[in-house]
Amino acid sequence: MWNKRESPLRIEKRFEFEEYSKISNFMGKIEKLCKKKDIYPNISFGKNFVSLSIFLDSKNISNKVKDFSKDIDKFYLED
Repeated sequence: MWNKRESPLRIEKRFEFEEYSKISNFMGKIEKLCKKKDIYPNISFGKNFVSLSIFLDSKNISNKVKDFSKDIDKFYLED
């Protein structure tokens, strides 16, 4: 589940991984999706996690951002 935050307005999620090599694959998929959807979240990662924050223009989450976040969730479940 993506968490909605305020100040600044955003949705965010942390993805956990057992192996660092899976992070690389996940990040590659995100990179392609960002270019395709023209959405560029803030991304941080470490040895066993990737955290994403998508900043919003309004309190309503657009369908574009909803679809983007669902695609990222699918990528995570694939790995």
